Amino acid sequence: MVDNRASVSRPIIAVTMGDPCGIGPEILVKTFLLHSAAEDFVPLIVGDPRALERAADLLGAPRKFALIQDVQELSAMAPRIPVMAPCELTWSDLAYGHPSEDASRASVQYIEVAAELALQGKVQAICTCPIHKTNLHQCGFPFPGHTEFLKDLTQAENAVMLLAGPKLKVALATIHMALGEVPRVLNRSALTTVIAITGRALLRDFAMAAPHLAVAALNPHAGEAGRFGSEELETIEPVVESFSETDFTVSGPYPADTLFYRALHGEFDAVVAMYHDQGLIPIKLVHFHDAVNVTLGLPIIRTSVDHGTAYDLVGTGKAHAGSLQAAVRMAGLLAKNRFCGQ
Repeated sequence: MVDNRASVSRPIIAVTMGDPCGIGPEILVKTFLLHSAAEDFVPLIVGDPRALERAADLLGAPRKFALIQDVQELSAMAPRIPVMAPCELTWSDLAYGHPSEDASRASVQYIEVAAELALQGKVQAICTCPIHKTNLHQCGFPFPGHTEFLKDLTQAENAVMLLAGPKLKVALATIHMALGEVPRVLNRSALTTVIAITGRALLRDFAMAAPHLAVAALNPHAGEAGRFGSEELETIEPVVESFSETDFTVSGPYPADTLFYRALHGEFDAVVAMYHDQGLIPIKLVHFHDAVNVTLGLPIIRTSVDHGTAYDLVGTGKAHAGSLQAAVRMAGLLAKNRFCGQ
């Protein structure tokens, strides 16, 4: 792996198209051709040029794309948006909302190429558009989603999902699993790792001087001294107490029904939620169009939209690009904080 910590005035962000038959191409066009989101970074789209051109025509945008083979060609592409196409798809592969097996596999290749560019130090961050997990699983894709796949690709020991909006940031102690599995999986070691990774990321990548993390309880009323469950007493409280001597503050566990209100109003810099919906419901309630999914713990920076492929909107031009615009801006900010010290 190449160390890409050398000073870069404008970091390069590899943006994967996701499912080429979903709304990925349309929100890419809205973000880079209609919105001009790439002021502080250099974008590199990894995806299918035909899908992008079709989206540009649909939205009345100019076809200002340039196909490249290597990152070294980027400087000659402006003001066109550079595109790297790892594979070639036919029109029959690109039916709106109905990806072929080749199209589904292509969405995986886009992620692989972007991750490799980041590992080689050729780009400073990656940002991903949505994939369709069910279609991928039918093609033999063995991972629950992007996060687990990128953990495997980068050989990271741990990966933490952080959902971040302008006012609320939430890390997840557990991610994609049945709710009944959460108490079994939640243990001191795993929770300690999630908190430590989140705290370090807030210090380094988000450039917070002394962040305060609040840890949510698993059970109602924070277990009420064991009446509603023992996880708070046996697992969460001992972990919180173990972070007494760090560069960031950790407190809790707090009842989830009031914690997110307190965090939203500035009492805490981030919340560690115990399970998927406990964290995502408040984030999507407050930041439905501008929440960003950030994968912490990887050797690379990765952000993502916080929505799916939206097959029902494909081809209508109505897909909202706010989450992608927020995700690419955050990727640029995190890259500058990590690699430029800005």
